[in-house]
Amino acid sequence: MYRKILATLDGSKLSECVLPHIEAFRKGFPECEVVLLRVVEPVYDTAPAHAQAISPEQWKSRENAMRSAAEDYLKDVMAQLGHQGSPIRSEVIIGRVEDQIVEYAEEKNIDLIIIATHGRSGITRWVRGSVADRVLRSAQIPVLMVRAPGTKEGE
Repeated sequence: MYRKILATLDGSKLSECVLPHIEAFRKGFPECEVVLLRVVEPVYDTAPAHAQAISPEQWKSRENAMRSAAEDYLKDVMAQLGHQGSPIRSEVIIGRVEDQIVEYAEEKNIDLIIIATHGRSGITRWVRGSVADRVLRSAQIPVLMVRAPGTKEGE
């Protein structure tokens, strides 16, 4: 049923609520490949004075540092998941989170996206938005949204 599963992680403990589900899929579908994806949003300093003071090399250095930290994080998560079950690998992409998740899923023929959700609703959701909701609306494949333990509706 599932050949490729994309599990998104943002580096937070909350996003790691998807890990038990990843483990279950890896045991239940041993031929399925699991990809752990960490999308890092570039940080832009929009203050005109600062933008001119930072060289392209410094921007690239910042981006490389963020990528390296994300890769280290995913290595730690992969070690935590272990070698039991289906194959697992990781990928780091720089860009707008929800766009990159959906594009990656389409380009790599992913069958299922697993993503954590904060469970926000109402005004908080409207003000802060939800990457998980935007992925759910944009993706053309099934999306498993996992609410983190301890979060309550409306948080």
